[in-house]
Amino acid sequence: MTNKEMAHQAATKIGFVAALDQSGGSTPKALKAYGVEENEYSNDDEMFALVHEMRTRIIKSPAFNGEKVIGAILFERTMDGQIDGMPTAKYLWEKRGVVPFLKIDKGLADEKDGVQLMKPNPGLDALLERAVANGVYGTKMRSVVNAANEAGIAAVVAQQFEVGKQILSHGLMPIIEPEVTITIADKAEAEAILRTEITKQLDALPDDLQVMLKLSLPSEANFYKPLIDHPRVQRVVALSGGYSREDANAKLASNTGMIASFSRATLEGLSAKQSDDEFDATLSATIDCICEASKAG
Repeated sequence: MTNKEMAHQAATKIGFVAALDQSGGSTPKALKAYGVEENEYSNDDEMFALVHEMRTRIIKSPAFNGEKVIGAILFERTMDGQIDGMPTAKYLWEKRGVVPFLKIDKGLADEKDGVQLMKPNPGLDALLERAVANGVYGTKMRSVVNAANEAGIAAVVAQQFEVGKQILSHGLMPIIEPEVTITIADKAEAEAILRTEITKQLDALPDDLQVMLKLSLPSEANFYKPLIDHPRVQRVVALSGGYSREDANAKLASNTGMIASFSRATLEGLSAKQSDDEFDATLSATIDCICEASKAG
């Protein structure tokens, strides 16, 4: 199988992209939700080993396959790890039929102008080279918008596309994620500015390049349809952003052409204490309902 097949699946297949990319800061919270308390590990290595076990259990579950799970976003340590003696990204594609993506940002800078840009990432080229060598198809990087501030949002989008071009130069597909915080009072206004700024950047891309977008579920249904239909966009995926899975699915289903890329909502209900049968049944039901919401939109 080739990247052309991955590209076809990422662009056209019905389903969703699972976000399994919790990093250092969010890992303890993800483990706690999974039923693993902080007193069950004593250092980062033990913590990351436990989260790799969790992700391995998810990936190896019978329901987690390319029939409904189009792709999966991995944390760097997960990419560097193995499943049954195979590199994780290779296992995902060859054994599960799931397109591998890699989270490549190094976290968020302090807030300025109502937004948080990505921190500098001087080792990015080396990381992208490793991603290519590991058979990764694309990447994901996150910024945050906390206010409808034109200067701030323009800076976020400009940075995302600047790094996106660097990613494209390595032959990888960038998922550009300027997350709008769902609880802000001026969310709809922020989304309007964001759509305008993203459109400007898309219009400036060469005709032979595309990116993917990962966006918060909009306040107005189908607000991002012009971006979904833009020729420089391969796919638009939605983050759950703090909504419950039920609420996120309902909102997603009202947005035509948008599919899910949920993290916490994908893990909701899973527990380290579950038997394999209970775990697999819970994950299967989760995958089914998220896939249905992605289809409905």
